[in-house]
Amino acid sequence: MDLAKQIDSIISDQIRTAAEVTEAAVLPDAYSVHVDAGITPCAEQKPLPAAITKKSLDQKSPAEWAYERIILYIQNFEEQLDSDHEVGMGFVGGDIGTLKIKGMGFFAPDMITFYGEDPNGSKMQLVQHVNQLNVMLVSAHKDNIEAEPNRIGFKLAKELEAK
Repeated sequence: MDLAKQIDSIISDQIRTAAEVTEAAVLPDAYSVHVDAGITPCAEQKPLPAAITKKSLDQKSPAEWAYERIILYIQNFEEQLDSDHEVGMGFVGGDIGTLKIKGMGFFAPDMITFYGEDPNGSKMQLVQHVNQLNVMLVSAHKDNIEAEPNRIGFKLAKELEAK
């Protein structure tokens, strides 16, 4: 292949139309594989809610984009819980245990915060940089057996719709 054809090939591989660039910025890539064929669809396999697609990815800070996806994961996790359990977060290392998630937020461009309490009812707050973000969702017993379970993921998703 002569030099002109090589250059033309390189340029055509690197040039994308405005529509392709816009589509790539709006449509995130998600994928998952599971061993069990009959599992409930996971967050990566569901369509994104309209509230999340209002802004393109390039308009969102890493914190906002992480916040929105964690809401989807929490909501999906809660769909699989029975009425005696609520979502919590597990921690590794030390005697920290779990945090029952009562709220969540982000501080752009790069901080995520989880608000909640430990199994004894003491207040807890986790503030984490998106570069170090790891979230382990766990099933936690409800505080009040008689009350309906608190579904924070659905509340957070409703707030996204209201924005």
